[in-house]
Amino acid sequence: MTSDLPFMKMHGAGNDFVVIDGRTSPVTLSEPLVRALADRHRGVGFDQLALITDGADLTITFYNADGSQSAACGNATRCIAARELAARDTDTLRIEITGRGTLDAVRTADGTTAVNMGHPQTDWQDIPLARDVDTLSLPIDGAPVATGMGNPHCTFFVTDVAAVDLATAGAAIEHHPLYPERTNVQFAQILGPDHIRMRVWERGTGITLASGSSSCATAVAAARRGLTGRQVRIDLDGGTLHIDWRDDGVWMSGPTAHVFDGTLTSAFLNSL
Repeated sequence: MTSDLPFMKMHGAGNDFVVIDGRTSPVTLSEPLVRALADRHRGVGFDQLALITDGADLTITFYNADGSQSAACGNATRCIAARELAARDTDTLRIEITGRGTLDAVRTADGTTAVNMGHPQTDWQDIPLARDVDTLSLPIDGAPVATGMGNPHCTFFVTDVAAVDLATAGAAIEHHPLYPERTNVQFAQILGPDHIRMRVWERGTGITLASGSSSCATAVAAARRGLTGRQVRIDLDGGTLHIDWRDDGVWMSGPTAHVFDGTLTSAFLNSL
């Protein structure tokens, strides 16, 4: 690249993102560039990167820290939606997510931003899984639940999430042969009929403080198991998200933060 590249740093409940707005001038992101930006020592650092382009009200393409693409990132979607809702002075927004479809975002009465993450996928082929199994009780130690939210998820219900060796278990399950596209991994502890404590390992990234799509998948899994109702509060390492599984999809709301704007120098970009 011959010129500097502006970016935004955002987070939702500690789940952090680099956001690049490619609507004014086209931006091409390679895997080496994404990985370099994800480096928290030599780059900027993020759990996911979001590229905004034109389409619907706007289109977002997501990348994991390892450079691979992701079809969903709920917290980043909410962060970007919060900024766009304020900039457009509107209460509703339609967002096209590459690989997932069009999602609706709204400004809520309490000032937070909610996004409809769409309908969950519970059929093994749609998640996808490698073969036909019971998605409510997978043939894996711990009998986790499989759910698709545009990306695949594997949710374990445990008695104490603090006792889980998340780094070891998450890395192993991410690459389980039952998940041909790898999977996000959640460990969830039921605290009440509308209250869950959860920790998460995200495919292509590792341990994160929060994950929006993982929170949606966990809420769906808990409701399908009869452990909770369809409206739940989920406490993550980085904060709290609220999930409401309605007839029109899984709605998620919670905090957002636009932390700072920065510029990637042409010298850095051309060194990659």
